[in-house]
Amino acid sequence: QVQLVESGGGLVQAGGSLRLSCAASGRTFSRYAMGWFCQAPGKEREFVAAISWSGSKTNYADSVKGRFTISRDNAKNTVYLQMNSLKPEDTAVYYCAAKWVVTDTPPTGPYDYWGQGTQVTVSS
Repeated sequence: QVQLVESGGGLVQAGGSLRLSCAASGRTFSRYAMGWFCQAPGKEREFVAAISWSGSKTNYADSVKGRFTISRDNAKNTVYLQMNSLKPEDTAVYYCAAKWVVTDTPPTGPYDYWGQGTQVTVSS
């Protein structure tokens, strides 16, 4: 069982930056691939970024490539999402997710555990 708690969301102007954090419980955090997803009002939840359990491999949605960076600190059981050059269309609830994996890959889904989400609002 893994529990995930996101933080770092908020209101920011277009062009600004935010850094989301996701703290995970459990002793085997380093064997989970981690991902970030977002859900805007009236839309389905969609993939944003993922990182392999070692941190050596990452995967991004086309819409965030070059602007967002996912990273992890296994010693702190924490995964991060650095969000730069934010746009109004990035406004959404952002969810952290964990997936038990056998290989060191950054999957887009499906994920096993989810956090409760943190709101990101980008004003124009």
